[in-house]
Amino acid sequence: MKKMLLIVPSLHQGGSEKVCAMTAVILKPYFDVQIAIFDSANIDFDVEGIPVADLGLPSKPGKLAKICNVFRRAYRLNRLKKRERIDIAYSFGPTANLANVFAGRLFSRRGPKCWLGVMSYMDMDSSWLGLFCKRSDRLLCCSETLRQMIAKKYACDHTYTLQGFFDIAQIRARAEEEEAQIPWEDGRIIVSMGREDVVKGFWHLLKIFSLVHKALPDTRLLIIGKGAFTPYRKLADDLGIADAVHFAGLQKNPYPYLKRGSLYLLTSYWEGFPNALVEAMAMGLVAVATDCMTGPAEIFDGKYGILVPNMGKDPDMDASHIEEEEKNTAARVVELMQNEEEMARYSRLSVERASVFSKEAYIRKIREWSV
Repeated sequence: MKKMLLIVPSLHQGGSEKVCAMTAVILKPYFDVQIAIFDSANIDFDVEGIPVADLGLPSKPGKLAKICNVFRRAYRLNRLKKRERIDIAYSFGPTANLANVFAGRLFSRRGPKCWLGVMSYMDMDSSWLGLFCKRSDRLLCCSETLRQMIAKKYACDHTYTLQGFFDIAQIRARAEEEEAQIPWEDGRIIVSMGREDVVKGFWHLLKIFSLVHKALPDTRLLIIGKGAFTPYRKLADDLGIADAVHFAGLQKNPYPYLKRGSLYLLTSYWEGFPNALVEAMAMGLVAVATDCMTGPAEIFDGKYGILVPNMGKDPDMDASHIEEEEKNTAARVVELMQNEEEMARYSRLSVERASVFSKEAYIRKIREWSV
């Protein structure tokens, strides 16, 4: 059985971290899997039965400290690869990719295969991406659109698409494990999920919802994700919708919360492959998403959800200023939620589309590439 080392900065909340943890679990029957992390604080994902090596090198402030950290991580990672006789080292995200490349090509002329995971459109801005392309054995991109961009920009002939995977039966089973702790007994709930991050465009979400709620007073907004959301709480108050918005915080099991939803609204400016969107679709939520750089358009494939134009990336916490795109998106959501037949049709399409991103296809690709 080949030895595979999965490398990620931490196992704290985040898309790359979640994909890494899930990958380790599903590959366990086929590979001798281990995980290497730089920081073991606040582990959020269940990796029971998977050996986890903490390199003990968390991120540090300051340019010089960051540069030193790159080489220290690469050195320790190289020692771990040699000691464990790793066959394939697969990293997730820019900082892990950097350590993986340096460990495999700087400290050692020989070594395991070097697979690098590009998990977000934001990785395109990395000054190291050209190096990643040239030094890796495989560059695995979370969406086909992203793969095409990288292949063209860097003339890289070893890019591959590896989209996220989802087990609908397991997702639905976990949705029944507990009750969502939300303040409303009734009403139709719009859900969005993600950590507090500017790229998620939560100010757009709140302004859109304020217009939806004005037209449909029984609607509610549920935001799931890590963060204090202080400016967004104030914006909700300024918009007069504070009683209709709930910030649920980080949830290790978000599926009981998704279960309560009717519609999922994604307002991100940037994404890679938005796992939360597909998880919501797996739960049967009708999906509406911005046509951001990569992800939603590929997931919807022209019919499985509703794309709306991408919106501004600069935070605007002025409750009196509503952009035209926000008004148009709100009108589309209202129109949709007023049409029960369309809601039911899109709900069925959501589940149908989510089932395409199966763990079996994901496993098959990795096993084929590892030969």
